[in-house]
Amino acid sequence: MAMNNIPSVDLADFISEDPKRKQKFVDEIGKAYEEIGFVALKNHFLDTKLEEKLYKEVKSFFDLPLEVKKKYEIEGLAGQRGYISFGKEHAKGKKEGDLKEFWHFGQEPDEDANLTEEYPENIQVTELQDFNKVGMEAYQMLEKTGIYVLRALALYIGLEEHYFDHWASNGNSILRPIHYPPITEEPKGAVRAGAHGDINLITLLMGASTGGLQVLRKDGEWIDAVPQEDELVINVGDMLERHTNNKLRSTIHRVINPPKEQWSKPRYSIPFFMHPRSEMPLDCLEECIDEENPKQYEDITAGDFLHQRLVEIGLLKK
Repeated sequence: MAMNNIPSVDLADFISEDPKRKQKFVDEIGKAYEEIGFVALKNHFLDTKLEEKLYKEVKSFFDLPLEVKKKYEIEGLAGQRGYISFGKEHAKGKKEGDLKEFWHFGQEPDEDANLTEEYPENIQVTELQDFNKVGMEAYQMLEKTGIYVLRALALYIGLEEHYFDHWASNGNSILRPIHYPPITEEPKGAVRAGAHGDINLITLLMGASTGGLQVLRKDGEWIDAVPQEDELVINVGDMLERHTNNKLRSTIHRVINPPKEQWSKPRYSIPFFMHPRSEMPLDCLEECIDEENPKQYEDITAGDFLHQRLVEIGLLKK
């Protein structure tokens, strides 16, 4: 039977003391990521209260006058922090800008993180006293959830459970609240977000339950990803696909424009793009190379791979 929705998995199984339940989670998420590259995850660490607070702050920010938001659009950061205005970003190979504006929160590393790179500071929004605090609380809970998901994937691949912990904690991850404004006229070839694969290890998305997210199934059919209200949608990005030598799939996805009667509604969604430290080697893992599936990619670090891709999507000039 072809899958018409993305599989749902329960993080409580993985965290339970029961080895059978833990293994069940590992098998389910691993198989889903080999098949379709997406799951809906319940019992994650982002509680409903915090999620509601975050939405409130995000809506308040995007409701600010454009000239106020514009002062948080900082030249020279290649869109890595702060505000990115309408239509700046486009999917790889598309010239139409996406119908969205967004904000970037980045990592605030631990004192003893021993990073080889310096992350840009987060931009503080003075008009909203809780915006940055709530944003970073959500950032930490999503990062924690992501680390558990990567532990399950490490086990699935045959690595030591904590293989990803060092690389992903204090990593170059980004929390991106997005506002897709109401659509006022027939868009000329632009959609809310063009078909693309994500660059990073995994993406954790809240706000997909408002609809529009579609995933490209292996047979070339687009299917709607419809999670429950309390579920996060989590997908594999290109870095993890590359690192696992295509065992785990980074699936092409898009956000389509809604039916005309819903044009007047804005849409908010908040993805967390989980990036590792830039010095993480993304070389194809030996566990994922065999005669059937020889090594597909050259060795590269996460930092070099990211740079290459930011140039391709127009956020960084060569």
